Amino acid sequence: MATRPEEMRERAVPGTASAKKAPPKYNSAVTWRSLLIAVILLPLNAYWVVQMEVVRYSAHPTTISLLFNVIFIILVLTLINHSIAKRWPQVALTRPELLFLYSALAIASVLSGHDSIEILVPMLAWPYRFADSSNNWMGLFGKYLPKPIMVSNKQAMAGYFAGNSTLYTREHLMVWLFPAFVWVLFITVLFFTMLCINSILRKQWTDNERLSYPIVQVPLQVTNEHNFDRHGGLFYNRWFWIGFCIASTIDIVNSLNVYYPSVPTILTPGRGQSYIDISQYISQKPWNAIGWTPVSFYPFMIGLGVLLPLDFLFSCWFFYLFWKGESIITVAMAWDHDPRFPYANDQAFGAYISFCLYSIWLSRGYLNQVIRTALGLPGGMDDSAEPLRYRWAILGALGGGAVLVTFSHCLGMAWWVAIAFFVIYFALAVAITRMRAEGGTPINDLHFTGPDWILSETMGTSSFNAPTLTAFSLFFWFNRAYRCHPMPHQLEAFKLAEQTRSEYRKWFYGLLLIAFLGASCGFWAVLHLMYSFGATAKSTITFGPEAYDRLSGWLQSPQPPNFTASMAICAGLGFALFLQFMRVRFPWWPFHPLAYAVTSSWEINLVWFPLFIAWVLKTVILRYSGRLGFQRSLPFFFGLMLGQFVVGSLLNIYGIIMVVPTYQFWQ
Repeated sequence: MATRPEEMRERAVPGTASAKKAPPKYNSAVTWRSLLIAVILLPLNAYWVVQMEVVRYSAHPTTISLLFNVIFIILVLTLINHSIAKRWPQVALTRPELLFLYSALAIASVLSGHDSIEILVPMLAWPYRFADSSNNWMGLFGKYLPKPIMVSNKQAMAGYFAGNSTLYTREHLMVWLFPAFVWVLFITVLFFTMLCINSILRKQWTDNERLSYPIVQVPLQVTNEHNFDRHGGLFYNRWFWIGFCIASTIDIVNSLNVYYPSVPTILTPGRGQSYIDISQYISQKPWNAIGWTPVSFYPFMIGLGVLLPLDFLFSCWFFYLFWKGESIITVAMAWDHDPRFPYANDQAFGAYISFCLYSIWLSRGYLNQVIRTALGLPGGMDDSAEPLRYRWAILGALGGGAVLVTFSHCLGMAWWVAIAFFVIYFALAVAITRMRAEGGTPINDLHFTGPDWILSETMGTSSFNAPTLTAFSLFFWFNRAYRCHPMPHQLEAFKLAEQTRSEYRKWFYGLLLIAFLGASCGFWAVLHLMYSFGATAKSTITFGPEAYDRLSGWLQSPQPPNFTASMAICAGLGFALFLQFMRVRFPWWPFHPLAYAVTSSWEINLVWFPLFIAWVLKTVILRYSGRLGFQRSLPFFFGLMLGQFVVGSLLNIYGIIMVVPTYQFWQ
């Protein structure tokens, strides 16, 4: 459960005895062999992710915090490694090496993922392929597009959009090589800046406040050496296998229904779906304002939910219904003449910003020490064991930000707009990272609420010139949603380094190398598969035209500042601060501000009911069995997660190899 702020302040007092201890002996995690294995696995993993999320548009692993493809790969590696260790123990990988591979694959997956490179690649060629007299894209913004880092060669892009072609011709490779290289460098600088920020915040959140990091409990458990112990190991625990069999049986039976409709499904409506939409049964106003309301049953999400703090679990389903209630009241009061009212995304943005500000305020004493350490003033700390010395971390964050701002200015943004853009972006990144570390938020999508949306909405598109709005659109690919944001995975990697007593600095540079290689593999996988299958069909559903349609609307119909949206942001910020104040002031207060922030967007629709089930189960177990009983029940919930991940992954791989549809255990 999350640590209360009063305890955080006590732990943040400088000059503790632990700071004076001799540095520990480090275990090796970032080694030549772990890097070599990562280099081998990165393109295979990128290919698998793009196959799932673009070609097949199913089982999207990068849309949730716990990536099932990475858990599956690490589980397979752990089993193989155990077999090797029994015969050649000196050759087997260590647990720190396995966990570094987990972090490497997780980071490479999100860089290749649903809200990242999968959107970027089609965006680079889309306006040159689909501009015509009807949309007048070239007349509206064609001259503002940075042609050298985009793809305008119609002959080379013909195979990309039509398919039944190959990337591996000189013409195709040369057309894509320079744009891919520039954007991979951009991603690497963005990633480096986040790493520097995490290097500054790590000690406060991990050592001083002792945040719980629920997500990392799964890879820690999967790679535990004691899993194979006949006396108490996870793989010899009967409750683990009960959970594993329940989850895997559900997926196997539902998969059979895809091929043999006469086979009845379990807890799903069939047709390859895993949820039932209850809104179809509600037709009367104002109740039908709830919109799409799926009731789903994902065993892995129930298992993951049990690891989360109890108050956060309760608040997730409560605030999901709270947002539905806002929609009903809006229709009942006839406020829906504005189709965007009650501006849930803007309220959520305010809540995210409030959480960022609150986290910084809570860390103000520690950050003062960081600055004093960086400047060499008295009252600093020992930063020799940190991922980077604080001086270099601050300079790295500022330098990385300067590079990003300069690049944005070269794309057309005014200097002040570029600075405001990345201040907002990194504020959201810090909030998302803190949320994952404290509450283990299983989703953090925040659709259509990035700095490009917020600036153009609160200040009005009429306040910006065409080059700035075009630059906003070129950054659409990493601001459409934040489901696969890399910054939380970085901090979780540092937590895994702490758990395995391995050297943070090697993880820092190892992860930076993985970012460059992972982004490169993501580009390759998208291009390789699109030249085979055709981006016209596949990228339409992965938002290829969305940024340019929005830009066209901005330029043709400039809008003034949206006062209602600004008020919604203020309302969300104020309400989140109120929830935080009540939570600190009254220990019995059940409403968690994190849940208010994360339950307003699209992804919560799919997970609210499994989280409700997890809340009921955890409440009952803790009430009638206590903490000891809860600890004894955890193997069952790990079984639910691994059972669905293993069977779902195997079925998905089978579908890719055989080119057949499969049951979507997560969508």
